[in-house]
Amino acid sequence: MSENPIQSNTIKDWSQDDRPREKMISKGRFALSDSELLAIIIGSGSVGESAVDLSKRILNDHGNNLNELGKISIKTLVQKYKGVGEAKAINILACLELGRRRQASDSTEKPTISSSKDAFNIFTQYVADHFHEEFWVMFLNRGMKMIKVERIGIGNIKAVVVDARTVIKLALEHNASGVILCHNHPSGTLKPSTADKTVTRDIKKAGELFEIIVQDHIIVGDNNYYSFADDGILDQL
Repeated sequence: MSENPIQSNTIKDWSQDDRPREKMISKGRFALSDSELLAIIIGSGSVGESAVDLSKRILNDHGNNLNELGKISIKTLVQKYKGVGEAKAINILACLELGRRRQASDSTEKPTISSSKDAFNIFTQYVADHFHEEFWVMFLNRGMKMIKVERIGIGNIKAVVVDARTVIKLALEHNASGVILCHNHPSGTLKPSTADKTVTRDIKKAGELFEIIVQDHIIVGDNNYYSFADDGILDQL
């Protein structure tokens, strides 16, 4: 009895129009789905699973959300997905990080901050994917136009230490009239801790000596945020 041939599931056996690289050349990058773009990054799948199928499975496991995929570690990618070695995992995360940095890159025209949501939309690009706390500061001119965003401190999963003098020193160097503070809560909870309130008060009081106003403190967690200013507690500190 003759054996049935093994069915190949590689991209080379697909129609020319269905191959991601060829499709990008003929139709442009905007014609490709997320899974097809990821397949180009991966390069190849494994026995019985093409790069596109593997990419679909990886994306599906993360809710088809690139932000969620960006939180995964190299180790987890390698251990969880057959066909993804360390080199491929590094390629995936490097491309996702490059995309994040592109989004966060300074534009020629600096945005004007008119609400806490405006500040959150900028800060979330920097802090959303971390499993540890980070503290960032946005420096503003008198017209509430953003001058620069800088990271002030890196902590652990529960806390980050911030020196109020460092924040004010940088504000003076940037000729800023105001600042918006931000840090993330990896746990996802948005309730400010006593330490969060204390560091906000310390920076606020230090800024008053130099007429530098703390406009807000944003806490980011699970694609949402808490605003000290919106909640009314900024004026109480």
